[in-house]
Amino acid sequence: MSKVLKEISCVTGEYKNAQGEVKKRYTRIGSIIDTKNGAMLKLDTIPLKEGGWDGWAYLNDPKKEDQQARPVRQAKPEFEEDLPF
Repeated sequence: MSKVLKEISCVTGEYKNAQGEVKKRYTRIGSIIDTKNGAMLKLDTIPLKEGGWDGWAYLNDPKKEDQQARPVRQAKPEFEEDLPF
């Protein structure tokens, strides 16, 4: 079974946070995977951004599985459970 060694991400834009600070927006574009034949690069997407991608990307340690998925909020029911039908 192959193992993800690194996640590849790059800057794809900017945004302003609630305090009005300009922050960089990062997008995961692929990974480096350890296979039986050695390390391989897998690009999932080619980044598009205004002015074009400059070709630079970051290699980060993979996130733990519990960090990858954001928790889903459970919606509170807006009705009573004892419906007559």
